Amino acid sequence: MLKKKQHRQWFEFSSVMVLGLAVFLLASLWQSHVQAQPVAISSAEPQSISWFQGLVLGLVQGLTEFIPISSTAHMKVIPVLLGWGDPGVAMAAVIQLGSIVAVLGYFWQDLQQVFGGAWQAWRTKDFEKQEWKIFVGIALGTMPILIAGAMIKLFVPNFDESPLRSLPAIAIASIVMAVLLAIAESTKNHTRQFNQLTLKDGILMGAAQMLAIIPGVSRSGSTMTAGLFMNLDRATAARFSFLLGIPAITIAGLVELQSMISDDLGTISPLTLVVSLVSSVIFSYLAIAWLIKFLQNHKTWVFVWYRLGFGMIVLAYTLLR
Repeated sequence: MLKKKQHRQWFEFSSVMVLGLAVFLLASLWQSHVQAQPVAISSAEPQSISWFQGLVLGLVQGLTEFIPISSTAHMKVIPVLLGWGDPGVAMAAVIQLGSIVAVLGYFWQDLQQVFGGAWQAWRTKDFEKQEWKIFVGIALGTMPILIAGAMIKLFVPNFDESPLRSLPAIAIASIVMAVLLAIAESTKNHTRQFNQLTLKDGILMGAAQMLAIIPGVSRSGSTMTAGLFMNLDRATAARFSFLLGIPAITIAGLVELQSMISDDLGTISPLTLVVSLVSSVIFSYLAIAWLIKFLQNHKTWVFVWYRLGFGMIVLAYTLLR
C-alpha cells in the first residue's frame, strides 16, 4: 500500500510539473501577444536581471536540463517571450554551474565506483571489468560533442545567429525528437540493465549526444532515446545518460564561466547570482531524482506529448505573430 502511494505521489508530482511548464509557456505566449511587441530571439542585448528572474531562470534550467525536453530550447524561448530579453552569458554560466553541482552531487558515489573500478582494472589489466567498460564508454562517448563544439567555435563564429537556433528550428527539433522517442518507446523491449552496459553503448549514446548542439534536441532526450533504441531499460537509459553527460556539461560550464568572468559579470547583482545558483542546484537535483524514480515505473509518453505540444505551440506562434 505504501509503495503504491509513493508511486501515485511521484506521478502526481510529474503531472503537476509538466502541466505547470505548459501553463507557464502558454501564459508567456499570451503576455507577448497582448503586449504586441516585436520579439528578437537572439539579437537582444543582455538585460539587467532581478533576483526573481534569476529564481525563475534557475527553475527552468534545473527542471529542463536533465528531463528530456531540452533546456536550451526553454532557456531560449521563455525569457524572450516573457519580455526579459537575452539573460546573457553570465546568467547562462551561473545556472549551468548549478546543474553541474547537482549532477556531481547526486552521482558522486557512482562516479567514485566507476573511476575507482576503472583505476583498479588498469592496474590489474582486467579490461573486462564492468567499471572499465563504462569509464571508456563515457570517455569515448564524450568525444563527438566536444569535437563538434570545437569545430563550431572555430569555424562558425556566428552560430548563435544561425537558423538552427531560430524559433522554428527549435519547434521542429522538438517535434522530431518527440516522434523518435515515441518510436523508441513503442518498438523496443527495454530489458537491459545497468550491469549489462557495454563500450558500444557509450559510443552510440555519445554520437546521439552530439545532436544536442541543435537547440530543441535536448542532450538528455537524444541520449535517452538512443538508450531506449538499444533496449536499455528506462531508468538505466536515464542514469547512464546523466553519467555520460557529466564531462560535456562540466566542460561547457567551464567555458561559459570563463566568458562570464571576462564579460558581463558586473551586470548581475550578488543577490541575483546567489538566488540563481541555488535555484538551479535545487531544481536540477530534484529533477534528476524524480526522473530516475519515475522511469522505474512509468513509460516516457508524458515527455513525448509535452515535446509535441511545446513544438507545436512555438511553431504556431512563429507562424501567426
